[in-house]
Amino acid sequence: MDDTNEDFFTESRKELEQYIQDRILLLKMQASEKTARLVALLFTALMIALLGFFVLLFLSIMAGYYFAGVTGSLFSGFGIVAAFYVLIMLLLILTRSWFSKKIINTVISIFFDKTDEDDAAR
Repeated sequence: MDDTNEDFFTESRKELEQYIQDRILLLKMQASEKTARLVALLFTALMIALLGFFVLLFLSIMAGYYFAGVTGSLFSGFGIVAAFYVLIMLLLILTRSWFSKKIINTVISIFFDKTDEDDAAR
């Protein structure tokens, strides 16, 4: 009877260790998937921002020359464009907490997004 108890506890310990290792592996895989999704989102946003920057740069140069033609002064034309960007910058400074919350919520939603694999693991 004593051997049976020892075998039971030894076998139970092995299964418990295997279960813990499997759960750790599952957590690592879930974390790596969510990290990969976040990196992909950041890379995509960076590429869009970079292309948007170039479009905005060339449109700003065009607007500067347009306003220079309208006002007759290169200084005034590019000054109007610069004033527009100063207004946008002030608007962004005033609403930065909203943008921060939006970014934080996006990152949190990526990490705590429930997928079908998460539900199947439980």
